Amino acid sequence: MRGWRREFVGLVLPVACGGCGRPRALLCEECAEDLAQAPRRVRPAPEPAGLPVVHAAAPYENAVRAVLLAHKERGALGLAGALGGALAAAVRAGAGQAGGAGPLLLVPVPSARRATAARGHDPARRIAVAATAELRRGGTGARVLPVLRQRRAVADQAGLGARERQANLAGALVVAEGGRRLLGGGRVVLVDDLLTTGSSLAEAARAVRAAGPAEDTAAAGLRAAVVAASPSAFELNRN
Repeated sequence: MRGWRREFVGLVLPVACGGCGRPRALLCEECAEDLAQAPRRVRPAPEPAGLPVVHAAAPYENAVRAVLLAHKERGALGLAGALGGALAAAVRAGAGQAGGAGPLLLVPVPSARRATAARGHDPARRIAVAATAELRRGGTGARVLPVLRQRRAVADQAGLGARERQANLAGALVVAEGGRRLLGGGRVVLVDDLLTTGSSLAEAARAVRAAGPAEDTAAAGLRAAVVAASPSAFELNRN
């Protein structure tokens, strides 16, 4: 019941911009422009071992931060389209440097089960679906592969430092049975809504690389893309 209610609230009722609160606009032109930036490579500091090359569309600040929180925490599900467009741009930026052939396989980093239950939706997966649609409209073959699963409970990441997050997530993800074969069908791009310490993406990459017989195909040119990253992660790549 909660999921259906969040769908209704998110798609029908929003009357204010998710970025600045301006009335009568789900996302105003100014805030949409903040999302539609030229994606760049980002690197957290310290950079966790095993983190693939990551591209982000925008710094996690101001309107971009507000839009992501509105979608994730306040059920403004209609914002998924704009966020998906930003993620698609970041995916293109990274995939253009990756080797291999075949369609882009967007593998979302899963939220903790209790977080998904509390929110009534999985933000990264929803944005990944929207990004896939945008990529296809632009002529790029793409599909979502939600093959990652949590095999153990993890603590709430809020308030944890970089090393604490790495320890919290170490070994937490696994590729679902049957997902190994699917990963060999194209170019794998790990996707999430936000990069802070990079711990989640590093753990997702470890799980994909350890998937088994399809490992060589999945790991070759493995890339990651996010809607936003901390401003400091952008600053490390200015020169």
